[in-house]
Amino acid sequence: MKPIPTLLLVLLIFSCKETRIKELPITEEHKSNIHKTSHKDSLIFPGEKHFKSLWQVTFGGDNAEAYWSFDDAQLIFQSNNKKWGLECDQMFLMNADDTFKNDRKPPMVSTGMGRTTCAYFLPDNKSFIYGSTHLANKDCPEVPLRKNGRYVWPVYDSFDIFVADLEGTIIGQLTNEPGYDAEATVSPKGDKIVFTSTRSGDLELYTMNIDGSNVQQITDELGYDGGAFFSPDGTKLIFRSSRPKTEEEISKYKGLLAEGLVEPTNMELYICDADGSHMKQLTNLGNANWSPFFTPDGKKILFSSNFEAERGFPFNLYMIDIDGKNLERITHSETFDAFPVFSNDGKYLVFSSNRNNGGGRDTNLFVAEWQH
Repeated sequence: MKPIPTLLLVLLIFSCKETRIKELPITEEHKSNIHKTSHKDSLIFPGEKHFKSLWQVTFGGDNAEAYWSFDDAQLIFQSNNKKWGLECDQMFLMNADDTFKNDRKPPMVSTGMGRTTCAYFLPDNKSFIYGSTHLANKDCPEVPLRKNGRYVWPVYDSFDIFVADLEGTIIGQLTNEPGYDAEATVSPKGDKIVFTSTRSGDLELYTMNIDGSNVQQITDELGYDGGAFFSPDGTKLIFRSSRPKTEEEISKYKGLLAEGLVEPTNMELYICDADGSHMKQLTNLGNANWSPFFTPDGKKILFSSNFEAERGFPFNLYMIDIDGKNLERITHSETFDAFPVFSNDGKYLVFSSNRNNGGGRDTNLFVAEWQH
């Protein structure tokens, strides 16, 4: 499988005391400057009928996992852009209508130490949660790309989940169990957090209250359960999972996990109630199906997959009903589209893509004006 850019290997703090950027919605002036489908230089590829318009937000490095504030005024995302002085992923904040060309750098809201992953706004729009390895080591941990010729993701046991304000000051720590605790996202209801942990000896999903209390285990079957998101009404969870079945698959999975690694090349999507009940497999497509997110009406799932690819690439976005029917291809890229996240009002979609990178390996953020 062709290697994915470094940031995308982890489904996954410099305290930067910059002035907090003001909260603004996407403006008409900004929308007037975005690429339309009628433009010859459009960023929208033929067949991408759900994109009314599309504009690029970042320009350089690997930028991914952008999430909206509850009021849709801001986005928080992770980047390893070396032009910003980064050695590995750190967290950045931006207005929803902003772009970062010509090495312009947004405010960093992580400490600049260790590696970070999966920042997500809390309901007050003034704080967020994220995973970080900085307590174990201020330096960036090593990123293994392959194990015995196979593509792997690292699962750092030094990850814990923290709460920070929008100036980057850590104001709380939600996990302190031994092992990996990361991939945390917040229910749209504002009452629960779902995250992935190895505290049981396997990569399972857990939920907890916003303050870290009342931890409940959600999954218990062998395999990597991660990248979970709540439905808009907070009643369901969608997530990616590997499910090793044969003795060889189980032995390989357990052996890699003992070394802090997983092989993410064969994953399907699963859906369940928020308490773990009514678990069912949503996709059976083969290859890697991941980064799922509910549509605003809660009736469909948008996700990234390479199931149509012969050599592991490209990854494109697809949409499917929550009963597993009516699969529809959304993007038509020849490279990489992933991490789709709808704004809370359902009008916009932010995602990561290799499009418009001059044939290089940069992964940038794009915002689409969504149409049904």
